[in-house]
Amino acid sequence: MDFDRIKWNEQGLVPAIAQDVDTGEVLMMAWMNRQSLEMTLDSGEAVYFSRSRQEIWKKGATSGNIQKVIGIWLDCDGDTVLLKVRPAGPACHTGAQTCFYTAIQPQKEFSRGAGVLADVRRVVEDRLEHPVEGSYTNYLFEKGIDKICKKVGEEAAEVIIAAKNRSHDEVQYEVADLLYHLTVLLVEQGVPTQDVFEELASRHTGRG
Repeated sequence: MDFDRIKWNEQGLVPAIAQDVDTGEVLMMAWMNRQSLEMTLDSGEAVYFSRSRQEIWKKGATSGNIQKVIGIWLDCDGDTVLLKVRPAGPACHTGAQTCFYTAIQPQKEFSRGAGVLADVRRVVEDRLEHPVEGSYTNYLFEKGIDKICKKVGEEAAEVIIAAKNRSHDEVQYEVADLLYHLTVLLVEQGVPTQDVFEELASRHTGRG
């Protein structure tokens, strides 16, 4: 990295944003000085500078919630660094996955890309923690694993029928139903969606 391209502030610091490389979720914002950035590049794990303590700190040094750095980017003005990381645990000291969990304006709609799975999972997890009367998701949780498994099986069969019908709209609709019910199953089982993604990634890497 060309350190001369970075516009350090008066204290010799630059803001650093950590983003989950797998989900795209923004995890936290911290500060870096030249030394912490060099240590990050050398170690492959995020190292920041604490303005309150006036010292270098490695993310996860005490909690174990390290951030493996996959890539580092500099913005167009050279005054902000973006770290694409794979976190080993929550980013926030409160135990939250991300420091950005306080909504000023609630999200108006789901992502239109792969991130929609994370959005759906958050809603399903919220229904489990905060049941809503009349919620279909809560109905499934109340009925238990047998009902959830039955719905997964039914939706999988519907996908097969839609595919046999060669109907784009039916396939689109039924696959969406299946993904939703699979998400409910994963939440009920306590299996992170990311674990499934990692399994897929390992198969792709190993088998081509």
